[in-house]
Amino acid sequence: MIGVAIDTSAIVGVIGAGTMGAGIAQVAVLAGHTVLLYDLNADAIDKARASIASNVQRLIDKNKLDENIGRATLERVRAVSDLNDFRNAALVIEAVAERLDIKRALFAQLKSIVSPKCVLATNTSSISIMAIAAQSKHPLRVVGMHFFNPAPLMALVEVVRGLATSDAVAQVVHATASAWGKQPVYAKSTPGFSVNRVAARPFYAEGLRVLNEQSADAASVDAVMRDAGSLRMGPFQLMDRIGHDVNFAVTRSVFEAYFNDPRFTPSLIQQELVNAGFLGRKSGRGFYDYSAYASKPAARIETNLRAPSGSYSARMHRVIRHCRHASQRPASMSPRSVAPICPDCSRRSTTRVSSSPMAARRPNARTRWVSTTWC
Repeated sequence: MIGVAIDTSAIVGVIGAGTMGAGIAQVAVLAGHTVLLYDLNADAIDKARASIASNVQRLIDKNKLDENIGRATLERVRAVSDLNDFRNAALVIEAVAERLDIKRALFAQLKSIVSPKCVLATNTSSISIMAIAAQSKHPLRVVGMHFFNPAPLMALVEVVRGLATSDAVAQVVHATASAWGKQPVYAKSTPGFSVNRVAARPFYAEGLRVLNEQSADAASVDAVMRDAGSLRMGPFQLMDRIGHDVNFAVTRSVFEAYFNDPRFTPSLIQQELVNAGFLGRKSGRGFYDYSAYASKPAARIETNLRAPSGSYSARMHRVIRHCRHASQRPASMSPRSVAPICPDCSRRSTTRVSSSPMAARRPNARTRWVSTTWC
């Protein structure tokens, strides 16, 4: 059975005016809905509306949106200060802090406010839908609607069924996400759902392990992921964008939900960033400094550099020039090795990323060289 999308004349409520809440509100209002935006922090609402206005103006400037339509769009974003204002909403999407107690209390409060036909959706990326809906009067209409950051740009939306979620409600949310220009997929309510468990958690965790082991710095890892992995952002850039308070909370949630499975162990490095208030872009500092006059950290990368001429040993000796022991011949010079071993520190001092699988076999091939200082 295919669900019917919520009509654009219906009101959509968004609770939480942070990065995700603002992004979801923008998606809904550009789809034609009137959006009610609620947050306990009035400044957060003002910031969210300013962000939406800026993004809409950017679309107008690029001739992707008519100016009159853009003005009308902004008028449909309305700030509210009382949850009772959601009584006529057809869909309410929660995007508050990733904490079960907060979400559960919110949904318990909404059950006596919204109409019996209102769909209650949570944007959680890891918490059990059934656990959130436990105190709701109608758990059948509670569903996960997980957007990815940044919500206006990322096409994927996970429609997450809880144990009690009705098929009809899940189908309506799936159809609505599709009508909003997204690519919805169904997922079961398991910790981390599908994408967070398979792609996101390992992506962040391995990046943090590399940093903890001092294999490379954040800028170099991000550069490799962008240039060699063809990704828009590396793990550290993405964590800074999401916010370390949010990202760390999700990691802890998944770790605890899987009974402390070591694969999902939270990082002490990220915990320290949260403790220090270095939450990423929104606080002005995370792995990177976003202040106005901060210098951008340079990755230790040389792009499209021709391999040095001469013997293999000479070529590899040049690659490890950043090591303080580079004057000595590397102990390991196997033609199969792409990362020579420094004889003094006995650690790999370089990673070579070839532009193609055959490039490593061609002495004069154009390659990307990624140098990492160990010692």
